[in-house]
Amino acid sequence: MDVDSSERERAASREINPPPTKERILAGPASPAAKLGRIKKLEKEEIIKGYPADINYEKTGNKFVSLFKSSSSVYDREELARKALQVSGVINVRELLTGERDLHIKVAADDTEHITKIARELSQLGIEIEDEDLIQREHFSPYQPFGPEKGEKEPIIDFRRIVGTAETVDLTVGKNSTVIGKTLEEIKTKGLIDKDSLLIAIERDNKTFTPRGDTTIKKGDIVTIFSTKSISNKTLQAFKSAKNQK
Repeated sequence: MDVDSSERERAASREINPPPTKERILAGPASPAAKLGRIKKLEKEEIIKGYPADINYEKTGNKFVSLFKSSSSVYDREELARKALQVSGVINVRELLTGERDLHIKVAADDTEHITKIARELSQLGIEIEDEDLIQREHFSPYQPFGPEKGEKEPIIDFRRIVGTAETVDLTVGKNSTVIGKTLEEIKTKGLIDKDSLLIAIERDNKTFTPRGDTTIKKGDIVTIFSTKSISNKTLQAFKSAKNQK
């Protein structure tokens, strides 16, 4: 099979047990409450159907992780896939939409004898193994539609109402933001932040610190602003990317 055909098969494939976790799906800055809300919404809409574990099989005693490939009829492919999942040692099954060897079965075993046993049980189900590969490692990435745009963080991470009208908000300083390169003193002097608001913390390079008047704001900073009144749109706009300002 040529490389292009193999790529087409992979592009057309679907896994019965997909690998993403909550952390991978919801990558990007957000408060715990915001993440939980997004998770519940995706679960309710049945977009997220489960969270298969990302397991280090070698540490469980399974030294071999193999990929069996088999050909099947389009009419019984799904049924065979579900039957294969009942075999001990089978981790997941992938159905390919087109091409030969359209059933990929991932298995974990502690030795070659165990691999042979799994292959024998699959054969008894009518699944004949035509090819086998040993898997060295797998790599995963967050599903992009559930994360922030590449290179961009969510402008507003979290709003918290404290007492009465008092609020705090976490903001990500966007590129081309008005406040980039300015000190806190300059931001106050130029009226870019409300008189009733105070920038009380900055997270930068995974470290959080309390800023001073001469602290300069940088792109990508996550800033925490406290206000005794509701935080105005003017203050929020000052920290957004130019393209996000409305």
